[in-house]
Amino acid sequence: MNLILEQFDNMVMNVANSYRLQEECDVLSLVLAKYKGAINLGEFKAVMLASLRSLVPKDWDGDHEIAWGWLWENVERMLKNLMGKPQVQEKALERLIMSLTDDAVNYLRRE
Repeated sequence: MNLILEQFDNMVMNVANSYRLQEECDVLSLVLAKYKGAINLGEFKAVMLASLRSLVPKDWDGDHEIAWGWLWENVERMLKNLMGKPQVQEKALERLIMSLTDDAVNYLRRE
């Protein structure tokens, strides 16, 4: 859950920019791909909402609940679409890099 929390601020700050939000989810999916354990995205939502409710109890209302729930449901959908893809992409990238000549590798490094 800490892995998600570390990226969560960037997601919230970029919620109005769908392309940037997707980029943040892409980054998080790469981080989660290296995690060796069970990933329960629904659990994060429950903890997130409970934490927010306790942080602003006087101001919290149904609209807040809907808005934050909407944000997490969209993030969760994006992450679920990316699950498993980084491992496949890593293998394809490794094959590509191994097929490059030394000159091509040096060119990529310079760029």
